[in-house]
Amino acid sequence: MATLNESLDNLMTTDGAICAALVDANSGMCLGTAGNTASFDLDIAAAGNTEVVRSKLKTMSALGIKESIEDILITLSGQYHIINPVSQHAGLFFYVVLDRSKSNLALARRKTADVSVALAI
Repeated sequence: MATLNESLDNLMTTDGAICAALVDANSGMCLGTAGNTASFDLDIAAAGNTEVVRSKLKTMSALGIKESIEDILITLSGQYHIINPVSQHAGLFFYVVLDRSKSNLALARRKTADVSVALAI
């Protein structure tokens, strides 16, 4: 098990990591952040991505899908954004921003999932 700070520090060791946050999807607020937050406003990103998670859950409900979200991936021309709900702590998700040219998406998704499972709050 890992603390919040250990988890965020671990995410920042991912190749190409720019920044990471643990977000409360109920409020849209960051509970912790790491990385280059001067060039990337994680508070705005957290609030916006909370809406992404809520929208996906609402759509799944409307479709009668009874599964859980493993992760949500947003690909931009120069970045990857990974949203990973923390399964053992409903309402929380990790948000990781990666430089696309410096990262391996498969490894980043795997590491984010591993960190999410190991989080102890």
